[in-house]
Amino acid sequence: MTIKRTVRLNSLLKEVISEVIHRDIHHIPLIDQMITVTRVEITSDLSYAKVFVSVIGDEKKKKSVLDCLKGLAGPIAKLASKKVVMRYFPSLEFELDVGLEKQLHMEEVLLKISKERQERAGKDEAN
Repeated sequence: MTIKRTVRLNSLLKEVISEVIHRDIHHIPLIDQMITVTRVEITSDLSYAKVFVSVIGDEKKKKSVLDCLKGLAGPIAKLASKKVVMRYFPSLEFELDVGLEKQLHMEEVLLKISKERQERAGKDEAN
């Protein structure tokens, strides 16, 4: 399978799985609007797909939502397979995407460094 096709399929699965989570299984109390499907990585043989999700909340909530999604992987795949034409729909594996958290942390660190530089420059000019 070409890389271009894999990228398109990952994007399509991301949209469809996100739609299923927000429209079809939103009635489950742990599943709310604070879940974002950030990316999907399908294997080259199309049998498995890692679904990375971002969850807003504390660590306890993130773990409980992830456990819930893992438990619902089969029903989510079944609902999503009705919206995507594929010979075999991949098994879904859910994982937390910590990339956004890392990015926010890096931005905080860079902002702090910038403020410290400005403070030092102000002190140097005063002397």
